[in-house]
Amino acid sequence: MNTMRKMQILSDTAQYDLCDYVNHQKQSRPNLPGIYYSTGSNGCQIPLFKVLMSNKCCNDCKYCVNHKDRNFTRMELTPEELSRFFLNYYQNNYVNGLFLSSGISGDIDSTMEKVVEVARLLRLDYGYNDYIHLKIIPGASKDIIKRAMGLANRVSVNIETATPEGLSELTTTKDYQKDILRRLKWINRIHSKNPKYAPSGQTTQMIIGATDETDEDILNRVKWLYKNLNVKRTYFSSFQPLQETPLENLDEPHPQRSGRLYQADALINSYNFKIDELVFDDSGLLNMDQDPKYTAALNMDIFPLEINQASYKDLLRVPGIGAVSAKRIIAIRKKRPFQKLADLKKVGVVVSRAEPFIKLKGTYQMALDNY
Repeated sequence: MNTMRKMQILSDTAQYDLCDYVNHQKQSRPNLPGIYYSTGSNGCQIPLFKVLMSNKCCNDCKYCVNHKDRNFTRMELTPEELSRFFLNYYQNNYVNGLFLSSGISGDIDSTMEKVVEVARLLRLDYGYNDYIHLKIIPGASKDIIKRAMGLANRVSVNIETATPEGLSELTTTKDYQKDILRRLKWINRIHSKNPKYAPSGQTTQMIIGATDETDEDILNRVKWLYKNLNVKRTYFSSFQPLQETPLENLDEPHPQRSGRLYQADALINSYNFKIDELVFDDSGLLNMDQDPKYTAALNMDIFPLEINQASYKDLLRVPGIGAVSAKRIIAIRKKRPFQKLADLKKVGVVVSRAEPFIKLKGTYQMALDNY
C-alpha cells in the first residue's frame, strides 16, 4: 500500500482524537489527507496535520474504532515516512502544525518511542520549530513523557470518563488512577518545574454518552482537572456506535449534548462559574434547549443587575455579556455611565439576550416575563 493511501486511512481514523471543539468528525480530502482545523484563542482557523502513527492496538476500549478485536486493515507508519510527509505539507503551506497520536503497536513505551522519534526528527534533524501536539498513551513511563514534553508544544492524555467506574465500563486494559490520572499529574509537575516542557500545557478528552455518567459528573471532573492539574482544555467527543465494536447497538447521545458541555465548560474555565451555579435536571443533565448561561441566570437572585455598578464577576453572569465586553464596560463607565442599550451594543454586548437581566441608571430595561 502506498504512503498516500496509508495516510488517508490513518488520518481519517485520527478524527476521533479531537483538536478542535467545532469541526468534529470530518474526513479530510483524498488528495490532501490529514488536514484538520483547530480554532485558536482569537477565533482563527489553524490547519494541522492530524494522523495516527498506527491503528494497531492491544486495548479493548468498547467504543473505539481501533478496538483490538475489530476486523479491519491494520497498518503503521515509520517515524521517517511520517516526518517527511508532514514536512512536505508544511513546506507547501498546507498546515501550520502536527497533531500526532497512535494506537498501541507492540507495548506502550515502544509505541511512544516512535511517536517521540517523529518529534525528534522534526526538531533536531530537520530544524522544524513550529507547533507539535503529542498524544501521550495512558500507562507511558515518566521518562518518555518528559522526553515528549521536551519536544512538543502541547501534550494530552485522554481521560475518557469522569469516574473510575465509567472507565471500567469501557475497558479492562486501562486503570483510571494509575494509567491516566497519574500521568496527568506527572505532566503537570514536569511543566510546573520547567515551563519549557510542553509550554502550551496539557489538554484531555472525554467520551460523551458511552456510559451513564451525567453532565454534572463530567463537569465536576472538568472543574477538578482545571483546579488541580492545570489542564488547559477538555474536549468532548460524542459517542458514535461503530460496527464490530461492543457498543455498536448503543444509542448516540442527544446531538446537542456535547455542545452544551462545551458551553458549560467555558463558564467554568473562562468565567469561573461554580458547579452549583449551573442547572441540571433530575437526571444530572443540562438543558438541551437553552444554553447553560441562560438557564443559570434564570435561577440567580442578582438580577436585574445595574450595569454601571456591577462587579466584573456579576457582569460575566449576564447572558449576552462576555469577558471582553465586561472589561470594556468597566473601563468605559469609569469615565461616563452607560445611558442606553445602544451604548452597550457598541462594546459588544448581545443586547437582545442581556436586556431582561439588566438595569441602566436604575431603569429596568425589560421585564423577564416579557422576554
